[in-house]
Amino acid sequence: MSEIGLDLLPEDCFAQIMSLTSPQDACRSVVFVSSLARFMVDSDAVWQKFLPSDCEEILSRLVSPFDYSSQKELFARLSKPQLIDGGRKIFSIDKSSGKKRYMLSARELSITWASHPLYWSWKPLPQSRFEEVAELRTISWLEIQGMLNTRLLSPGTIYGAYLIVNFAGRAYGLDFLPSEVSLEVGNFRSRGNVYLARPETKEQDPLGLGCLSSASRRRSKVSEERELVPVERKDGWIEIEFGHFYNDHQGDEEVKMCLKEVKGEHLKGGLLVEGIELRPKE
Repeated sequence: MSEIGLDLLPEDCFAQIMSLTSPQDACRSVVFVSSLARFMVDSDAVWQKFLPSDCEEILSRLVSPFDYSSQKELFARLSKPQLIDGGRKIFSIDKSSGKKRYMLSARELSITWASHPLYWSWKPLPQSRFEEVAELRTISWLEIQGMLNTRLLSPGTIYGAYLIVNFAGRAYGLDFLPSEVSLEVGNFRSRGNVYLARPETKEQDPLGLGCLSSASRRRSKVSEERELVPVERKDGWIEIEFGHFYNDHQGDEEVKMCLKEVKGEHLKGGLLVEGIELRPKE
């Protein structure tokens, strides 16, 4: 469509057309259109289409409310992680697609024996986005569970769910046996196994927490389930994928995520848990 054609479109029609693209495409389009069309690209009518339908409800849950002068500015602010629900969750919008992302803090998870100071401790960590993280002191029964309702996520979107962890310098016993990971949404189930250890391809320790010794690591192939590998993130944390699922938004269902190692009777410790992240798959 020519620049003249774009200029002649009513604003609501133009906004509807732009809503069929993406925030990333809208930003790129300003290079190729006239000044009038560029003004319409930046209009509230266009950027309102890219904001989630429950945006007002999300804004009411912010720990630190902010002012904004336009819908485009609001989109830009929400594309950066924002603490919500008393600081127990983080919300953001994917900058390129406009899809919603959530992160549940360790306090928002169900961690077996987490309230018992003999087994788990809670501590602040400067590198964490939350006020505190959970550190495993010593335990034989390791089980971490999280849940989030699908109605909070963007419809028609494939989501990945990830446990965000790290390892203290004193970590031990975590990779003696594989931990089981699972993800359930309605009738859909995904399962796998993972050895809890720092990725071997990286020798750096951005958080200054030390590396997990792998002297006792035993690699046994699992034939009927996925074998997962921890991945080091740019922020220095390590993520373990529970699985991924398609959110059709047809029902009101819970996404149930779990990591556990309850078969071994040996003690293990030194696992740092920041939370669980759910984000759109690229």
